[in-house]
Amino acid sequence: MLVKTYCAAVNGLDVTTVTVEVSLARGILYHLTGLPDNAVKESHDRIVAAMTNIGHKFPVADITVGLSPADIRKEGSGYDLPLAVSILAANGKVIPDRLSQFMLVGELGLDGRLLPIRGALPIAIQARKEHFSGLIVPRQNIREAAVVNNLQVYGMDSLTDVISFFNGTADFQPTVIDTRREFYEQQSHFDLDFSDVRGQQSVKRALEVAAAGGHNLIMIGPPGSGKSMMAKRLPGILPPLSLSESLETTQIHSVAGKLGRDCSLISQRPYRSPHHTISQVALVGGGTHPQPGEISLAHNGVLFLDELPEFNKSTLEVLRQPLEDRHITISRAKYTIAYPSSFMFVASMNPCPCGYYGDPTHHCVCTPGQIGRYLSKISGPLLDRIDIHCEIQAVPFAQLSQMAPGEPSEKIRERVIRARNIQTERFSSLPLGEGGGRGRPHCNAQMTERMLHQFAEPDEASLAMLRMAMEKLSLSARAYSRILKVARTIADLEGSENVKSHHIAEAIGYRNLDRGDWAERGV
Repeated sequence: MLVKTYCAAVNGLDVTTVTVEVSLARGILYHLTGLPDNAVKESHDRIVAAMTNIGHKFPVADITVGLSPADIRKEGSGYDLPLAVSILAANGKVIPDRLSQFMLVGELGLDGRLLPIRGALPIAIQARKEHFSGLIVPRQNIREAAVVNNLQVYGMDSLTDVISFFNGTADFQPTVIDTRREFYEQQSHFDLDFSDVRGQQSVKRALEVAAAGGHNLIMIGPPGSGKSMMAKRLPGILPPLSLSESLETTQIHSVAGKLGRDCSLISQRPYRSPHHTISQVALVGGGTHPQPGEISLAHNGVLFLDELPEFNKSTLEVLRQPLEDRHITISRAKYTIAYPSSFMFVASMNPCPCGYYGDPTHHCVCTPGQIGRYLSKISGPLLDRIDIHCEIQAVPFAQLSQMAPGEPSEKIRERVIRARNIQTERFSSLPLGEGGGRGRPHCNAQMTERMLHQFAEPDEASLAMLRMAMEKLSLSARAYSRILKVARTIADLEGSENVKSHHIAEAIGYRNLDRGDWAERGV
């Protein structure tokens, strides 16, 4: 007897529907075809044990299993459930009438329990796209899969439940989640607030500008000056995620297995802060079994690298392409995968190895050679891709204890949202794909050179100021573009239609690492 069930293969964020065909004939052999990896090959042993422990005998027959399309590699343990159901149906233990209406995924425990798998959300999206009536997933994956509307999603606890469902001996109801209600209820709550930060008004202003335009930012200052503290509060002033952005971000975390059991949609912008010992593969993604890296997990959010010069230089250099293109393509001998990586890059660093160069209250013990080597770990091309350079000084305790609490994040966020709304309206007239991607630009940081001429053209006075800064600081063409983008954002925060000279002046002030005194130290 020939039986077909359906599951899915996840390759990056791309999902392919896989047909599982099982044929039983006289004999005793088990044949598995269709480019399965070791986890799929081992499914035979898990299925035999699971069937035995729930009271079903594994058929004594010549079993041929085909996974189609056969030229796509099948990886992971999510094929256990469709394989087991197909074998049971071919052996007459499951009624096959409704198998073609459902997609099935799940790992089997030896006792027949269904264990969670990765990528349930993109699989659910594929099931709806292929017009399946429903999707059966392990109970632990039900909330992330059920956010897809127009699809009946069933969370099952065991293989016994799945058998009862198809045989009609038990009644199961699909899980329904009010996606929009849950999404919007969780958006406005943040544990960290800028009101906790006393002083540092210039740095807060730089972070506000960065948030308003989606600009990359680096903070340079001594230990204890509040760099990490302020970076952690940055997501609280960013505009809220749209539902489409949330869905895209959730898919990445689903594929990486980073979603919690009770999580349905990621409602707040992700904040990723990897340790400086991170490897290139962990940062950009890939590996033997390809997974998203930190830059993709930070998609639509913030990637914060604390103590930037402590990171391996070759690891930092791999950031250059995704910072420019906002996606990462990973090519290996056996696969090529593209992951989105549109994130705000925020970094912090000390001015020298000991951290106290130029500090008025601490003596720096570093030699000029040590400072030069320390700062040279950050390449010029990488710095060119950072729009805002911000120096920060520690606030003395005497002043710190007397300062009033800072402005709350909610008020800063309101100004940021107003500026982003201006940008959204500005870019709404552009054709799709104008920003180099599938859609339009979302913020000023994503503007192309053509858009700069259209939306951020400086007047004569501003152009003269910019020309003088370019010559004095020996800025690159990329730094010139960055200054115009930041100036456009400053103008948006002010509500100004045109970029004026004081906007250009403030934007030039955010190029601290291009100044001569920093260049002499090795940057």
